[in-house]
Amino acid sequence: MRNRTLSKIGTQLLRLRHDSSHSSQDRATPADYGLDHRQVAEFVVGTLDAEAEAALAHQVARLLPFHWTWPTRVAEAMSQIMDHFGDQRELMAWLDRHPGRPRLVARLYVFMGLLDWYSAAPAVVTAMREYRERTPYPPGLKPYLVPATDDATLASIAFKVEKLLGEERTREAVELAMATAAWLQQIAPRAQELTPEVGDLDELMGQARQDIRAAAADI
Repeated sequence: MRNRTLSKIGTQLLRLRHDSSHSSQDRATPADYGLDHRQVAEFVVGTLDAEAEAALAHQVARLLPFHWTWPTRVAEAMSQIMDHFGDQRELMAWLDRHPGRPRLVARLYVFMGLLDWYSAAPAVVTAMREYRERTPYPPGLKPYLVPATDDATLASIAFKVEKLLGEERTREAVELAMATAAWLQQIAPRAQELTPEVGDLDELMGQARQDIRAAAADI
C-alpha cells in the first residue's frame, strides 16, 4: 500500500457504511471469532514473538468486518490494539505487513476508505451517472448496483465488500473491489474534466487494483 493512499482517506476506515443501519447490525460476530487476550497484552508491551504476532494479525483481520457488533471483551482488546497504534492507518499498515488474509483485508479496507472518500464527490457521481446512461451496469457490478446513481453508490459498494468479507466470501469481495476500481478508472477522465481536484482518481484506483491483486494471490 502507498502512504499517499492512506493519507488520502484519513483515519476513519471503520466508520459505518451508508446502508449499514438496516443490515449490518444483524451480523453478529461469530462465536468462534475472538482474540487471544494474552497475545494482545504481550503485543501492546512489545514482548510478543513474530509467530504469535502473525496469529494475532489473522484474528484481527477476521474480526474487522464485525466492528459494530464486537462483544464487550473483544471491543476492549481491540481498543488496546488501537491505542497501541494510535490510529487506524497504522493498524492497516501493520496488517499489511502480514501476508495472507491480514494483508488482503487491510488493502480492501483501504480501498473501501477510498470509495467512502469519493462517494459524495459531485464530479465522480456525475461521471458515474453519465456512464450508466450509456451502460447501465458496468462489467461485474450488475448484482451490486441499484438503478439510481447518487452519493451513496460507492459507499454502498464499500459496505457490500465488507459484508462479503464477513461472510468469508473473500474471492467475491476481491472481484467486486476489482470491478469497481476498473469502473472508476473508466470514468476518471470525465470526473477530472468536471473537477480537476479528482485528478488522482485513476492513479489511486490503478494502485488499489494492483495492491489487491497481489494480496489475493497469497490467499
